[in-house]
Amino acid sequence: MSVVGWNSWNAFKNNINETIIKATADALIDHGLVTAGYNYLLLDDGWAAYRDENGLQQANSTRFPSGIVGITDYAHERALKVGIYSDAGILTCSFKPGSYGYEELDAATFAGWGIDYLKYDNCGGFQANTLAPQERFWRMAHALKDTGREIFYSLCQWGNQFPWLWADQFSDSYRIAGDIHASFASDSSGVCTTAYCLNTGYAGTSVLTTIRKMRELSYFQKPGSWGDMDALEIGNNAMTVLEEQTHFSFWAALKSPLIASTNLLSINQSSLDMLLNQEIIAINQDDAGLAVSYVPDLSSEGSVQIWAGPLTSGDSKFVILAFNEKNNTQDISFDLGNVPQFANSGGGSSRIRDVWGQKTFAVNGTVLLSQVGVHETKVLVFS
Repeated sequence: MSVVGWNSWNAFKNNINETIIKATADALIDHGLVTAGYNYLLLDDGWAAYRDENGLQQANSTRFPSGIVGITDYAHERALKVGIYSDAGILTCSFKPGSYGYEELDAATFAGWGIDYLKYDNCGGFQANTLAPQERFWRMAHALKDTGREIFYSLCQWGNQFPWLWADQFSDSYRIAGDIHASFASDSSGVCTTAYCLNTGYAGTSVLTTIRKMRELSYFQKPGSWGDMDALEIGNNAMTVLEEQTHFSFWAALKSPLIASTNLLSINQSSLDMLLNQEIIAINQDDAGLAVSYVPDLSSEGSVQIWAGPLTSGDSKFVILAFNEKNNTQDISFDLGNVPQFANSGGGSSRIRDVWGQKTFAVNGTVLLSQVGVHETKVLVFS
């Protein structure tokens, strides 16, 4: 099952400190997020200061007076796992020490601090980036393994060199594209819309473009090595409620790690309730770990997207996402007989759970969804 947790980057960028991280650990508990499955507390860039005379990474003592061990102890006492950030280059993206050339030393340091997760970025320096990314990321994989500690290894590799073709050999997750930004449909300048082109780390990729890229990649998803669509922008006040629902629905159904990345100390109730939706989380955590696939024969470019795939946990057998991409409401209808793999899940007359609508109904043949809202996604779970 993919990771569910919280990451500091989208809300705080480099401006993290011990007070923020400990308060977030408490908020994960107080808001019920830990109970819902959000058990990873992930520090992104901004924690490090320099290397000492022995080459050891040092935390910024002003921001983290108790050191990283102070964070891991605090989190572990609260049944949380802790993640940290480094880079496969000479420097991190904010020009702090990267791990290139120090892989074994840094891996041992992180393990000694009690780290449970490493996000490994792809900035660095010219010398490091003249090496194939496979080699740079492979080095840290083996260094982590040699520590003897179980550390989830997450490549933040921006889709460079098509990691879905090789990252499963030594990582637990890999980024499918450059950084997301807080926009549903508007990309920053120069963002490429397909999977097989390179964006830099600071790409500014929208939710909609990230979903588009997964048309080509969803069938690579599998337990043990997940394509990461980047941290969630839910709660960052950039989308409508329906857009946030669509964001969460696709990340869950496409089996991306579900990493909240908002200020939990000021999150609005609507966004919090969304992150706590157990039915959506259950789709992400389904035992089979199979992502939904885009159904082009039932979709219309710029208007309607239909995605579908099997489920295996409990009574759930199948899930269909019906997304209204238009800027006006519309009816969406489709014949279940034309949905790939649906017949294999039982087919025929089915009980359908409209997850966001919180209602259950029966259907046999054609599904008719009336007045689907602007950028709304209907999540239909069949049992």
